[in-house]
Amino acid sequence: MTAPALSSPPRRTARSVLAILALAVPTGAHAQTTAALDTGNTAWMLTATALVLMMTIPGLALFYGGMVRKKNGLATVMQSFAICCLVTVLWFALGYSLAFSDGGAVNAWIGGFSKLFHQGITVSTLWAPGVANIPEFVFSTFQMTFAIITPALICGAFAERMKFSALLLFTALWLLVVYAPIAHWVWGGGFLASAGVLDFAGGTVVHINAGVAGLVCALVLGKREGYGTTNMAPHNLVYSVIGAALLWVGWFGFNAGSELAADGLAGAAILNTQVAAAAAALTWMFAEWIVARKPSVLGIVSGAVGGLVAVTPAAGFVNPAGAFFIGLAAGVVCYFGAVKLKHALGYDDSLDAFGVHGVGGIVGALLTGVFADPAINSLGQNASVVTQLYGIVFTIVWTGIATFVILQVVKLALGGLRPSKQEEIEGLDISQHGEVVP
Repeated sequence: MTAPALSSPPRRTARSVLAILALAVPTGAHAQTTAALDTGNTAWMLTATALVLMMTIPGLALFYGGMVRKKNGLATVMQSFAICCLVTVLWFALGYSLAFSDGGAVNAWIGGFSKLFHQGITVSTLWAPGVANIPEFVFSTFQMTFAIITPALICGAFAERMKFSALLLFTALWLLVVYAPIAHWVWGGGFLASAGVLDFAGGTVVHINAGVAGLVCALVLGKREGYGTTNMAPHNLVYSVIGAALLWVGWFGFNAGSELAADGLAGAAILNTQVAAAAAALTWMFAEWIVARKPSVLGIVSGAVGGLVAVTPAAGFVNPAGAFFIGLAAGVVCYFGAVKLKHALGYDDSLDAFGVHGVGGIVGALLTGVFADPAINSLGQNASVVTQLYGIVFTIVWTGIATFVILQVVKLALGGLRPSKQEEIEGLDISQHGEVVP
């Protein structure tokens, strides 16, 4: 990807270009720059970081926790909370360096070890001096929130049937082997950015990545005990609606924060996010109304999430009309992906991680190549569906293969991925954590 002139900062794809600029500066050189801290950008990024963290805890925890059966509610909430803690430590120690430092001869594929435990970064170190002028500590924490939510999303595909120990080991390996490299490819100066793949806020890095990994997990673990014969309806949709609402609000930090600046492009990203989410929610609702004769609460909130997913790669590249059409497409396609596809193919994607995030991410990434508008972002003039497809295919292949291998390693190391049949029937709350909701 060719970086735009620094004289026109609003016309950039925030993280990919800024990452390239940052990697061009020798390690430790940030602190010696004459560029001054931009307090406005910094204040916005502090806010955006908090918003994105809110998407996982409590947002995703409640969204997923309400959709499972009561006997698995605590275990599902625990997954999001524990992943937040585990990924935070791993990102601080190693993940950030692998994603956002210079990997030298292999930089197209992976970063290096120069920022292990955030060494060489001080309170004076700026990320992208002369462009964003925000503290690198803030940038790293913002990126950390993305690294947290991505493996947490995967849990929706295998909800109610993975051992907690297996979840922790899988998450640790997956973060370092799958997430960090793909983040580097797209946002850290890697080969997908150089090829011109557009991903403003994580359609490829987060949603396709998590969705495909979730599908692989669902296939490897197999179906839940009683699937197809037992009532597996959500135990508390009020929790799920609250969780979805928190996800929606937090998504403004997710998408608009990815500009790394408080400017017009961040404003466009916020409007695009709102329009796409609302359009997709309504489209899913009406599609379900036509097919199933009743518009469900779970349907409209799932549609909103599908629209948020699809607009993520496009948020800083398309105009509001483009975001509207992306939302319309996402509502229909995600509805059939979540409701019809898994039943037609016979896999148990418990909470539709692939049906919403995988399918929605692919739709959004492709349509970014269709609707990218140079008047919004100058990089839109180079947008190509073929280039977007290249990024999608490469991500699917690497994520699919690596996730499968990691699952086999975890299975071998822990003697299995699932609890016993009896423990699963009793519920993960009591069998894995010794607690129940009265």
